[in-house]
Amino acid sequence: MGSSICLAEPVIPGLHGKHPLDEAQQGQLLIRELRCAACHEGFDSLHMKSAPNFSDIGSRLTSDFLERFIADPAAVHPGTTMPDLLGSVSKEEREQIAKALAAFLGTLEKKEGNAESLEEGDADAGRTLFHEVGCVACHSPRDENGSEIQGDMALSLAHVKGKFQPGELAAFLLEPLKTRPSGRMPDMKLTREEAAALAKFLEGEAAPADEAKKPDADLIAEGKQAFSQFHCASCHEADGVEHSADFPGPPKGKFDLEAGCLSPDSGAAPDFDLSDSQRDAIRSALRVADPEAAEAAEIDLRLTQLNCIACHVRDDFGGVAENVDPFFRSTEEGLGNESRIPPPLTLVGAKLKPEWLNGVLHDSLTVRPYMKTRMPGYGDSALTGLPELFAKTDHLDPVELPEPDRENRPMVRNGAHLLMGDKGLNCIACHNHNGKESPGLKGLDLMTSFQRLQPAWFSNYMKNPAAFRPGIVMPNYFPDGKAVQTDILEGDADRQLAALWHYFSLGRSARDPSGLRSEPSKLVVKDKPRTYRGRSRVAGYRGIAVGFPGGLNYAFNAQNGALSAIWTGEFVSVGWQGQGSGNFNPIGRPVQFAQDVAFVKLQNESASWPLRSQTSKEKPINPDPLYPKNHGYAFLGYSVDEADVPTFRYRCGEVEIEDRSDADGKILVRKIRFSAPEAETIWFRPLTGKIETESETVFKTPELKISLEPKKKTILRPIGDGEQELLIELPLVEGESNFTIRYELRR
Repeated sequence: MGSSICLAEPVIPGLHGKHPLDEAQQGQLLIRELRCAACHEGFDSLHMKSAPNFSDIGSRLTSDFLERFIADPAAVHPGTTMPDLLGSVSKEEREQIAKALAAFLGTLEKKEGNAESLEEGDADAGRTLFHEVGCVACHSPRDENGSEIQGDMALSLAHVKGKFQPGELAAFLLEPLKTRPSGRMPDMKLTREEAAALAKFLEGEAAPADEAKKPDADLIAEGKQAFSQFHCASCHEADGVEHSADFPGPPKGKFDLEAGCLSPDSGAAPDFDLSDSQRDAIRSALRVADPEAAEAAEIDLRLTQLNCIACHVRDDFGGVAENVDPFFRSTEEGLGNESRIPPPLTLVGAKLKPEWLNGVLHDSLTVRPYMKTRMPGYGDSALTGLPELFAKTDHLDPVELPEPDRENRPMVRNGAHLLMGDKGLNCIACHNHNGKESPGLKGLDLMTSFQRLQPAWFSNYMKNPAAFRPGIVMPNYFPDGKAVQTDILEGDADRQLAALWHYFSLGRSARDPSGLRSEPSKLVVKDKPRTYRGRSRVAGYRGIAVGFPGGLNYAFNAQNGALSAIWTGEFVSVGWQGQGSGNFNPIGRPVQFAQDVAFVKLQNESASWPLRSQTSKEKPINPDPLYPKNHGYAFLGYSVDEADVPTFRYRCGEVEIEDRSDADGKILVRKIRFSAPEAETIWFRPLTGKIETESETVFKTPELKISLEPKKKTILRPIGDGEQELLIELPLVEGESNFTIRYELRR
């Protein structure tokens, strides 16, 4: 979960993630976040971080915290961007100035009196919220004892206990932009109950209210004078406090890059406790003649500045860090990572219509109710110009999806209606429709597509979903631009996509597709193979079942990349007739295989095979959710060909694997193609159980016989209880290698 460290240097969370900024850009970002423009003339202040508003600070924070924090900011809140302004005075003077400033700030109270207080919250509910809604993208997760599991990307919240007066942390969490309008602490869209619960979790027992004391007029006056002397108003707004227009520091380009704020010994200048690398980055930025960023570079800066990259990928940077990945959760796990990981921002300016993008950023529009992580509200000032930057930078070649003329409109609508339903592409098997829930997986409502998406992005995405969302469970219904569904609109891919686009434009007036409501039933395989996605006892929560005409069927576990079951006879019993659903179970008695990762790069042939953790009703939570990833596996999606046979794509380390199984009578023929960037050896574990060797290429259990082609080195070794595991060594050449395995049921 990351190392236990305590950062004293200013922490800009985005700079501790996978960001795209070079040294000068990092310095430029530090200049914005440390508010250099507040003291030095000549800096652009447009996207500068704003400091907390002090207008009612006396009602919000305890005097004890204010005294301690002013006296030594980095010690009280490691990682703060608040500088130490008292470095040139003695310890006694420091303590006196801090006490006086705290007394003055204590007079800045809410004029209207305290707002309606929030009821005390539930700490357990707060713990759940903290670890699910997105707090851990910026802040340290907590262990079972409530202690922070510090990582090098995380901002500690240990200082919060004792900081706020009773009820004020909950009030802040409910409306953070009220006192911190720059959005570095964004609005997490909490209800009053949620804010109270989260505050209870973070604070434990809240600090007692400040004791009523007779105001010390002399001390308050001393504090007010110090507020002016140390130019606090250059950063902090406060009612009744005037801000001088003069800049206390030298203008940009006129100061020594080795002195003042940039010196390890800052003297009377503000001391930000910068690291050497931070000083070097700022110096590098200051040496750039014109630091104005190009549009693409400015996007990189802004996404890093707001730490959007803690949740979102754009191009080759950003993304959820491995140590917090398990905290990103979904109510629809069968939809894969797309249901729990926020969507990529690559080409987002070409993906979303400007009005929808503005709505997402400014008005909390959302279409993924199953995703527990929330899209925060950053406030208007933090987002100024960002949608326009995306629009200017992100482009796809235009695609026309023409509206049908009056004569052809009925045919087009009927075609789209068929495509959406269970007689076509069966989109409603995994997607809600016009506010009505799919009986299976509850994916985002497709009827929002016309309102949200730009036509070029929609067309390109539909023709290759995995290119836009690697690992997506959605199959490619238009491989190589050709329609898999050939019976609708003459099998013309472009006509089908235009028809769907027109159908989406109908909004609430669109007819419900066939199959939107269905009772539990058997799924029947007719004259073509049939593929069904969903949870299954034989294939896990990302199971995929494939049935062939003639009665041969198999299941694939896409979570771990393993062929998990084979059976004959009827296909599956499901809760929804279609291409994908919530649950499926084989109707016949299946031969089951181990559901551990099937391909691994072992250190040597005696190394143990990595096994997945087992869950049960008593222990339903997977203790090792990163198991497949930690052993090199990543699902890349699948496509179906003209014969409706799926090919699964996944990765073992750097090796990409294409896995296609077809029926040869009652024998399943599995052809596996490997694409390796360089020659290397991986191992394959196709079989466990009571295994007998029939020949160098044929092995059998009481229920199954497998044949290998070509011959490879094999190892049969015991795993306990009289059972063995079969391992196959696969020495791969650079480029493509092929391997075939045939499965024949013996019963």
